[in-house]
Amino acid sequence: MSDLRITEAFLYMDYLCFRALCCKGPPPARPEYDLVCIGLTGSGKTSLLSKLCSESPENVVSTTGFSIKAVPFQNAILNVKELGGADNIRKYWSRYYQGSQGVIFVLDSASSEDDLEAARNELHSALQHPQLCTLPFLILANHQDKPAARSVQEGFREDYLTGNDKHLEKTQRKQIMYYTL
Repeated sequence: MSDLRITEAFLYMDYLCFRALCCKGPPPARPEYDLVCIGLTGSGKTSLLSKLCSESPENVVSTTGFSIKAVPFQNAILNVKELGGADNIRKYWSRYYQGSQGVIFVLDSASSEDDLEAARNELHSALQHPQLCTLPFLILANHQDKPAARSVQEGFREDYLTGNDKHLEKTQRKQIMYYTL
């Protein structure tokens, strides 16, 4: 075989490799889901998102107002709107619900009875909200490493968990998952 034919063969192979690698187009985009993350101040929302984003937990500062983080997973990206949990901010939560496809409610399982009651009331409001009432909910009982920690079942009365509360009829159509951290 002449040098010219060898060169042509290599060029043709290069062309085929180029077409095989480059002309398929970009890999398919991962689907993105918009979530809202709510809970009282100090429940651990910011720490949770920092850990999911592989950020250092040492520089975590409580959120004032709101923040948005993109949490990448292998098959999807979660765009999480974390809403601050202070009393003066909670009244504005509903302004950020539009377009959400799921809810993460973070509970400080070692909080005082007063804070736990406030968390119950906020969860109840979120479960009833027209923009959230049909969305999946993930309830995380955080701070399980503390001595005063309660399980999700202890933190919320059984009627909240089962959807048997007469005021939570819409809850029965909802997917609710409970986890402890």
